[in-house]
Amino acid sequence: MSAFTESALTTKLLALNSSQQSIQTLSLWLIHHRKHSQTIVNTWYRQLKKAPENKKLTFLYLANDVIQNSKKKGPEYGKEFFNYLPKVFKYIGEECTDEKLYKSLGRILSIWEERGVYDRATISDYRSRLNKEEVEENGGGAGEASKNEKKRKGDDDGNNHRSNSKRSKSTDSAKSVDAGAKLNGTPAESSVSLSPHVPLGDPPEPEELIEVLTKLMDNSAASDVVVREQIANFPKEISDLSFVAKLEDKEQAKKFSEKVNEAVQILNDYNTRLATEMENRTKLATMLRDFQSEQNELLTQAENRLEEYNNKLSKMKEVQKEIKDHLSNLPDLSQLPDVTGGLAPLPSAGDLFNLH
Repeated sequence: MSAFTESALTTKLLALNSSQQSIQTLSLWLIHHRKHSQTIVNTWYRQLKKAPENKKLTFLYLANDVIQNSKKKGPEYGKEFFNYLPKVFKYIGEECTDEKLYKSLGRILSIWEERGVYDRATISDYRSRLNKEEVEENGGGAGEASKNEKKRKGDDDGNNHRSNSKRSKSTDSAKSVDAGAKLNGTPAESSVSLSPHVPLGDPPEPEELIEVLTKLMDNSAASDVVVREQIANFPKEISDLSFVAKLEDKEQAKKFSEKVNEAVQILNDYNTRLATEMENRTKLATMLRDFQSEQNELLTQAENRLEEYNNKLSKMKEVQKEIKDHLSNLPDLSQLPDVTGGLAPLPSAGDLFNLH
């Protein structure tokens, strides 16, 4: 997976479209780079404000997907978006007029309330900002909203959606899976809850893998030929208990003890290094598993995208062929007589009926 830079993030946000596949791919990338969550959410907010009105909903779908699917990894995104969402809903309420946008945001808020993504006071505050009601500014924006003003149609639709969702809560996850299967070009509006298949572990960056592999190769105890030869060349008597009985005086015993102690120290150090290497190799195996799992996920998404674009290319080639066929049936204007000086005058009635 590509390394994180703010410019790379901006490029990906500009290329984001409303297809579920596009949102899932970027969501997975953002969750992977969650240590940059503050920069990511700040950039997301700036680009949302710059985006055309018909694309702002896509930005909110992306936020929804990241918030819900990053819970297992950590609370970073939930907290960061919490700081920006009051401003987002206030901005949309003041600057946007698309009723479809308001209805879709109403559905998102209903789902957040249902699933406890944010508490009721916070959701109420978001709705109030979206509907340009007066709210108390209080930290993250969870002030009590005025309930006397008329709400937009989007809220009514959102409330209806919530009551319907409560009746079908037991099948909610199954519907989410069904929606996830509709990749090729399906608008994100068809399912608010997108679910990229995030690997079980925390997939490492390629640079991290390279660093771990390099250290393992450079400091491998199993590959330390010098120490292994030193151990192989230990005198046989230091591991032979019967040799102790052959010692005749203290001086000889003292020298023998020093040899044994030196060998024990070397073996202890080497065994410690081997144990550390085994632990590092186990960690590396886990990192490789998570990395492979992530790459398989990205490969599947890339294959789906390739299939989608191949289908589009095939249709465009059909159109191209149709245009060529149509052009071949059109008259060749270059073969028509030159009428630059004007057309010849039409014959008069006398000319037509003159028999001479």
